[in-house]
Amino acid sequence: MNSVYASLGATVFETMSRLAAEKGAVNLGQGFPEDDGPRDILEAAARATLDGPNQYPPMRGLPELRQAVAAHYREHQRIELDWQREITITSGATEAIAAALLAFIEPGDDVVLFEPMYDAYLPMVRRAGGIPRIVRLNPPHWRLERDALAAAFSERTRVVVINTPHNPCASVISGEELALLAEFCRAHDAIVVSDEVWEHVTFDGLQHASMLQALRERTLKIGSAGKMFSLTGWKVGFACGAPALTEQFVKAHQFLTFTTPPNLQRAVAYALGKERAYFEDMRAGFQRARDRLVGALAGEGFVLLPARGAYFVSIDLAASGVGMGDVAFARHAIEHGVATIPLSGFYATPEPPNLVRLCFAKRDDTLDRGAEALIRAKRSA
Repeated sequence: MNSVYASLGATVFETMSRLAAEKGAVNLGQGFPEDDGPRDILEAAARATLDGPNQYPPMRGLPELRQAVAAHYREHQRIELDWQREITITSGATEAIAAALLAFIEPGDDVVLFEPMYDAYLPMVRRAGGIPRIVRLNPPHWRLERDALAAAFSERTRVVVINTPHNPCASVISGEELALLAEFCRAHDAIVVSDEVWEHVTFDGLQHASMLQALRERTLKIGSAGKMFSLTGWKVGFACGAPALTEQFVKAHQFLTFTTPPNLQRAVAYALGKERAYFEDMRAGFQRARDRLVGALAGEGFVLLPARGAYFVSIDLAASGVGMGDVAFARHAIEHGVATIPLSGFYATPEPPNLVRLCFAKRDDTLDRGAEALIRAKRSA
C-alpha cells in the first residue's frame, strides 16, 4: 500500500459529521450551504441532461463553458484569458489541485504551503514527490510576512500553494501580499497554484484579488462552480493559466478524470452569465448569516476571529474563557447538540492555536439552534 495514504486516518470532517449524525446534532462543521442551489441553474442542468448529448465532451471542457469562464473573469476581475489555450474544465477544484501538483512537481522539489491549510494539500504534495516547506500564518489576521517567506524559499522551491479567500481562516490575501509573494516566486523560478474557489464570497465590501493579477505568467488559478453557486456536489472546476502551464496541466488532467459531466458543464456555462446582482445578493446573504451567528455568540462572551471571506468563522477558545483544547471542546459541544471543526485538523506542525471553525452557510433556525448549543457547551465546560 502507498505509504502516504496508508498513514492517514479518518479526517476530522468525517469524524465530526459522523458524530453529528449519530447524536442528531446541528452540523456547523461541514462546509456546505444548507440550501440546495438556485432553481434556474438546476433546471438548466435538467434540460441539458434530457436534451443531451451525454457522451464524452472534449477533455479540456466544452467550448461554451470555457468561453463563459473567460467572459466571467473578464467581467468580474478584469482578467483576460484565451479560452482555447488558457482554460481547462475539471471535475471539481480538488481534482484541479491534484492535477496541477502532479503536473508541476518533480520528486524532490520543495513546495511551499501555508498552514492552517485545506487538508488535501499535504498528502497531494507528498504523493507527487514534493518536499513540503510549511509557513505558519498567525491569527487574527493570518498575513503573509516577508521574513517567513524568506525562510521557506530556496533554490529548490518549485511550487507554492495558496488559498484566498482562505479555508479555514476566513481571511483574504491582499494585493500587497500577493505582490510580495510574486516577488519571491520570480526570484526563485516558482509556480503558484492559487486555490481561489471562494473568490465570490467576500464581506464588508472587500474585493477579491487574484494571483493571476500579480503573477500572470507563473500562476494557475483554480475556481469552483460549486462554491460560486452553492452546488458543492456538482464538482465542476476551472483551471486558468498561461499556455505553457496549461499544456503541462492538461497532460495530468487527462489521466485523472479525463472530463466532466457535459450536462453540468452546460448548466454552469449558463450560470456564469448571471448578472452582478446574483453575486451581490449571495454575498449579502452569507454576510447576514455571519453577523447573526457572530452576534449570538459574542453576546455570550465568545471571542470570534474576523471572517472576511468564505463562509466560516473561528472561535478563539482561550480568549472566550474555555479551558479545553479544540478537539476536547468539539467533542464536548457534540454532546450539547452542535458539531464544530477543531482547527488543529488543518495543521501539520505542533502546537496549533486553540480554535474551532463554524460554517454559517445555514438557515436562520439552524444558526440559532447551533448558537444555543454552543452557549450550553460553554457554560458547562
